Parts: sequence; C-alpha cells; structure tokens
Amino acid sequence: MYDVLIIGAGPAGLAASVYGSCEGLKTLLIERSNPGGQASDSSRIENYLGFPTGLSGAELSRRAIMQTLRFGTEILTPIEVKNIRVKDGYKITEMKDGSEVYSKTVVIATGVEYRKLEIPGVEHFTGAGVYYGAASVEANACRNETIYIVGGGNSACQAALYLSKFAKEVNILIRRDALSQIAANYLVENIARTPNIHVIPHTEAISCSGASVLESIVLKNAKTGEEKTVPAKALFIYIGTRPSSGWLNELVLKDTKGYVLSGGEIMKDKSFHTFWKLNREPFLPETSIPGIFASGDVRSGAQAGISAAVGEGALVIRFVRKYLQEM
Repeated sequence: MYDVLIIGAGPAGLAASVYGSCEGLKTLLIERSNPGGQASDSSRIENYLGFPTGLSGAELSRRAIMQTLRFGTEILTPIEVKNIRVKDGYKITEMKDGSEVYSKTVVIATGVEYRKLEIPGVEHFTGAGVYYGAASVEANACRNETIYIVGGGNSACQAALYLSKFAKEVNILIRRDALSQIAANYLVENIARTPNIHVIPHTEAISCSGASVLESIVLKNAKTGEEKTVPAKALFIYIGTRPSSGWLNELVLKDTKGYVLSGGEIMKDKSFHTFWKLNREPFLPETSIPGIFASGDVRSGAQAGISAAVGEGALVIRFVRKYLQEM
C-alpha cells in the first residue's frame, strides 16, 4: 500500500516523487517509456532557474532520477497503466501486464505527446529521416547535411540551435509571418545570430519522398501557392501536442481536448453534485475523483514549460498530504 502512486516520469512526475519521498510518503513512480518525458529530448534548456549556462533535458532528468531514488522513491519502468478503479477510498491501479498496485492517492502526470504530421510519405520515413522530438539523438546523423524543422515553438527553436552545430543548414518552416509570434524572445534572438539557421515563413511541408530513407520534401508557400521539391536529410516535427489521457477513458472528467479537469473547473460541471460527495470543495489539482490528482501538462489550464511542470509536481504533494490527513 503506497501513500502516493505517480503515473508519468516527466518533470511534473519526477518533482512530485522527489517531494513526496522527502516528506516521508511511501512513493511509487511508474513510467511507460523513458523517464524524463519530452523534456529529456530537449537539447538545451537555458531558462531553468539555477543553471545560467543551460543544461540538456536528459541531464536534468538524470539528476532528478538520482535525487528521487536517493530519497527512497520506487520506480517501475517500462510499464504501462491500463486502468484505475476505486474501492473503499483506496485506488487500485492495474497494469497492462495484469499486475496491480494499491495506493491511497494517485497523481496523473502523463504529460502530452507530439501531434503527427499528416502528409503523404511521412509514415514511411518515420525513424528514417522523419523524427518527432529527437534532435539530441539524431544530431550526429545530420552532420554537414541540409535539414528541415516543422514548427516554430520553443521546442523547435531549441532543436534548431542544437542541430545547427552539426548540420550545414537548418531551415525552420513556419506558417506565420515571423518566429517572434510563436517563440520566446531569447530563442528568437539566438536564432537570428546563428548564420546557418534560416526561418522560412508562410511555408509548410506537404509530402516526403525517398527510397529507403528520406531524400526530399515538397514545400508549399501558403501565400503564393508555389510548390518546390528540396533535398532533405532529415525532417524534425514540432507541431504541437495533445494530452496523454486516452487511457483514462471516462474515469475522470476531461475537457473537449482531452486535458484532465481539476479543482474549480470540475465544479462547473452540471453533474458535479452527483459525483462529489465530500463536504469540501476539490483541491486545486484534484480531479473529479477524490484522492486522484492531475499535475503538469496533462492538467487542463496548466502552464506549459519545464519550470511550470516542476512547480506543479511540488505543489500537488501539498494537496496529497492534505487528503491523506482526511483519511
């Protein structure tokens, strides 16, 4: 019987595990793939408090894992959660391998996943020239090559800056007029100072082609309608995310996009009084089931970014403790 079971070992889940264990809670952290989540793919994080020269997402994740293990957190990976059910107030988490874990509380910190680019040929070359958030892994394969990045958010810009150290030419494809409309100012300025990074506005990739690996892509200018085929060694895709909440089914209330509702948001639901039987209002990160909490990017209304996720992970433990004091 664990005090808190945390599902997802991204920044929010890792932070929750650190603060849970260091406060004496018996803590279990479950991750279906690599601890660190999407943050572990970030080649350079320059705006994280306390690291003035920046650090990679993989390094931040490694430090967090070492820290939480030192405090006594148990980690299960790779293992995937299939379902959660509640019995007499306790949470029974069922894994896809058939095993079950009992806990007093659950923190859902499964984050978000990259949206797929739906264009002809892209599925054929996924992992063979087309990559989703794998800049730090594939950088060496791009040495002295011409590559393209779809998307202009912070993750795309961080990837571009890192890849520019290896590739001959990095091209960022955006639909808007300028990168400053999408990305953080410090990233825009760094990119402007990097001679082998080119921002191509009003442009999108519409198809991929090649033999066994990606060799070329077709670009289309949204304003003129002009199409042209260009050689490309790699295409890195950063076109937004969606919550990793499909496995929850109808367990907890979610918004129309699939993000988990919590706190005051669930009180707005018309059926609130039919499922919420406690004499208090839901805690800020608490879902429609008392004792099940949401933290980080998967939570509706959460601020994006690694720093915000870490803050949410620390905050959720405060409310976990409050709930445990009620039991």
